[in-house]
Amino acid sequence: MTELAEWESFYIIVGPSAGALIGLQFVVLTLIGERPTMRVAEAGAAFITPMIVHYQIVLLLSAMLLAPWHSITPISIIWGAVGVIGFVYQCVVLRRMRRQAAYKLGFEDWLFYVVLPFGAYLLLAGSTIAAPTHEREAVFAVGAATALMLFAGIHNSWDSISYHVFVVRNRPGADGDRAGGDA
Repeated sequence: MTELAEWESFYIIVGPSAGALIGLQFVVLTLIGERPTMRVAEAGAAFITPMIVHYQIVLLLSAMLLAPWHSITPISIIWGAVGVIGFVYQCVVLRRMRRQAAYKLGFEDWLFYVVLPFGAYLLLAGSTIAAPTHEREAVFAVGAATALMLFAGIHNSWDSISYHVFVVRNRPGADGDRAGGDA
């Protein structure tokens, strides 16, 4: 199928980038990790875990879209299912963010941790409907959703790590009670 073949270079770059960022996130968390208090663990479920999930979805979509599909229908059903499941997962993340007490979210947090992932998952789900009649536009929507998740994840990784290093670690008597958020 020519529409997906034209995107091969994009997904060859995006997929491994997501995989490398997953690995780097594990390394950084190991290096800065301490025995987390309950509040830090609670914030980790709200901020850190979703980043890894979004990176995994970028990696999954990149791998699947590089497969030699003969028709857009099967892959569009798969990326649509990923979009719906991701949207539901993002609802769980939103609930976790509202319940955690370790960090008060600001505008930028709402944008990068909530709005952009919701938008990416909606693009994936919606592009399934467009795929049979508007292949090119649907594939562009999937590319946009994938890039959106990758860039939001990069921002969120930097945000959470820099917050931990520059704010939590430098507090007098730092006890590791905070995670996620703006640096």
